[in-house]
Amino acid sequence: MSHADTPAVRTPREVLNRYYRAMLDKSADDLADLYALDAVHEFPFTSTGFPPRYEGREAVRSGYRAAWGASPVQVQEVRQIVAYETADPEVIIAEHVVVGTLPTGHTDFTVPGLLILHVHGGLITRARDYMDSLGVAGARGGEPD
Repeated sequence: MSHADTPAVRTPREVLNRYYRAMLDKSADDLADLYALDAVHEFPFTSTGFPPRYEGREAVRSGYRAAWGASPVQVQEVRQIVAYETADPEVIIAEHVVVGTLPTGHTDFTVPGLLILHVHGGLITRARDYMDSLGVAGARGGEPD
């Protein structure tokens, strides 16, 4: 690991880029390693079977491992629409669209989202993940809440 890869020198934008890479790779470990031990990840617009929040790095790891492991969805691309630097240098807000397919029917889907990351010392301390629950349910072939 080079000096630039150590959490303490990662900017919020670098953390955001690594977050998206972990999504593409469906790597719960890579994602969780971006979080502080006591971080909180919230889902204000949650969908059926998904908790409203994860408390702590290991909850992020186990939660995403279970969710991604159970999902047949293959993420093809995360299109970052725009990332907003804020007056707080530890906060970044990003609009994105997740583009993926379902292997069973080769059905393409897109799910827009908004992500607010609070990054301190190169690690996420709080994430607010506004996923489109209608899009998530549709991608899974289910009904929205």
